[in-house]
This record gives sequence, C-alpha cells and structure tokens, in this order.
Amino acid sequence: MKLTMTRSIVFFIVATLVLTLVSNNLASAEELSPAAKAATMKVEYKTVKVGDLEIFYREAGPKDAPTLLLLHGFPTSSQMFRNLIPALADKFHVVAPDYPGFGHSSMPSHEKFAYTFDNIARVMEEFTELIGLQRYALYVQDYGAPVGYRIAVKNPKRITAIVVQNGNAYDQGLDNDFWKPLKAYWKEPGDKGKRDALRGFLTYDATKWQYTHGVKNIELVSPDGPAHDQFMLDRKGNDEIQLDLFLSYGSNPPLYPKWQEYFRKYQPPVLIVWGKNDLLFPAAGAEPYKRDLKNIEYHLLDAGHFALETDGDYIAMKMRAFLEKNLK
Repeated sequence: MKLTMTRSIVFFIVATLVLTLVSNNLASAEELSPAAKAATMKVEYKTVKVGDLEIFYREAGPKDAPTLLLLHGFPTSSQMFRNLIPALADKFHVVAPDYPGFGHSSMPSHEKFAYTFDNIARVMEEFTELIGLQRYALYVQDYGAPVGYRIAVKNPKRITAIVVQNGNAYDQGLDNDFWKPLKAYWKEPGDKGKRDALRGFLTYDATKWQYTHGVKNIELVSPDGPAHDQFMLDRKGNDEIQLDLFLSYGSNPPLYPKWQEYFRKYQPPVLIVWGKNDLLFPAAGAEPYKRDLKNIEYHLLDAGHFALETDGDYIAMKMRAFLEKNLK
C-alpha cells in the first residue's frame, strides 16, 4: 500500500514537472522575437509578365493578411529586403519587386525602354494589378519614394499606410554638395561632360560607400549587399540606364507639392524610420513630413543610407507595432 502511494506521489511530481516544462516552453515560444517566429516563413521568388517585361519579385506570408509593398532604392533591388521579409511574413503578406533594369527583372536597353520615374511607376502600378494587390501599405526608400508616391497620388484609396526610410518628398535635404553634380546635369541634360561626371557613382567603391557611410559598426554590414548590387550595375548597358534615371530624378522635386497635398488630404498613417547619418538623404528630409501628417510616428536612427543592414531588427519591430495598430 505504501509502495503504491509512493509510486503515485512520484508519478504526480514527474507529471507536474513535465506539464510545467511544456507550459514554459509554449510561453517562451510565444515570447520569441518577431524575426525568430518568422524564421521558418518561406520566401518565394517569382516573375510576372508586365507588357514585354519580366518583373521579378519576392513574396512571403499569408495572402489574406494585410499586404506590404516594399519599394527599393538605388543602386540595389529587392535584395535589400532579404532579411526584412521573413521578419514580417508571419503576420503580413509581403511583396518586393525589382524595377526594370534592376535586380532580376528585365533590362531592356535605354534605347528600347524609357528609364524615367514616370515609366517605372507605371510598370509597378500595373505589376500590383496583375498579381492582385487591391490595398497595401508602402515601404519606400530612396528611389522607392518617387515610385511609391506617384502610385499613391494616382490610387490614394489603395494605400493603407506608408513606411518611409530615407526617401524624400520635400526639398529639404537636397541642398548639400552631393546633389550639385546631379542638379548641374538636370539643368543641361545634353551636356555629355555633365553626364559622364556622374559615372563615378556607379563604381564598386561608390556602392560600398553607400552601405558603409554613417554606420556606427561596419562589422554589422554584410559585404553581400554591395557585391550583389555591383554585379547587376556592371552588366553591359546598365550604366546608361542608371544615368538616364539620374536625369529623371530631376522630375521629382517639381512633384513634391502634389505629394504633400496627397499627405494632407488623405492622411495615410506614416512611420518614419530614417538613417540620420545618410549623406544622400539626410535627416533634414525627414523632418518636414511632420508638417502635413497627423498620424505619424517618427524615429531617427544612428544609421546610414541602408539602415536595414544595421538596424533591420529594430525597424521590423517598429513596423510590426505600427502596422498592427493602424491596419485594422
């Protein structure tokens, strides 16, 4: 009788310990960081035909979840979002395309395709329609801002929120020495010397500089990003494509008042996560967003142009909280 009771007590103690361990493990799993919980999310690599172009894109997450459209900058592609996508894909449907002439999308010569921001925005808008995106939040960085804001102005009711990471919609921030040769080219587009003066921006040293300038810890920057980008930049004919886009960037500042009017009229929720040490798009370009937007969350990061390389976990955390609050 005593032996049976002793066995029962031991069994009860062991069972209690097992249940406690299981419960603790489940609780720990629920407390995992967003990036850890999303680590097993599968990213799919797809292409879709937009007219004569093959547009490459990365896609992950449940398609019935709120959609995020990630729009990359120069000189990169959707690869800049390689870590952000799985960090968000457990709760969001994430789509990141490559523009024509970038990444793995078609790269027709600049004689056969007009590399302007108007045309790229048109292709990206058609891309969203072809893959069935009805409403979506935007993530815009660098070139992504003039592409995304053109789409937003044309389709304001489709845009659920905007995440801005070093992307201008105001003149402030475009007045430093970096922009002088670009502005000189805008004034005299037929001047071959002014066009050729910009070729230095297409070298590996310039690409690597964009990744490392203003970074607090260079050891956090993977060399894979600039190496991948430069491989794509070095394709025959891509230099002329990029120089055409440098010229077309001059079409963006005249549109800033229209974009600002969109902000004031439609008041999209906006999250600013801006690398404050960026020389191309300094923090001065982030501040004016506060003038026109009521629902704005504002963070200046101790980071450079490609803030995702060093502060991706923080940006993902801020995005999750902001989007979960605003996309209801």
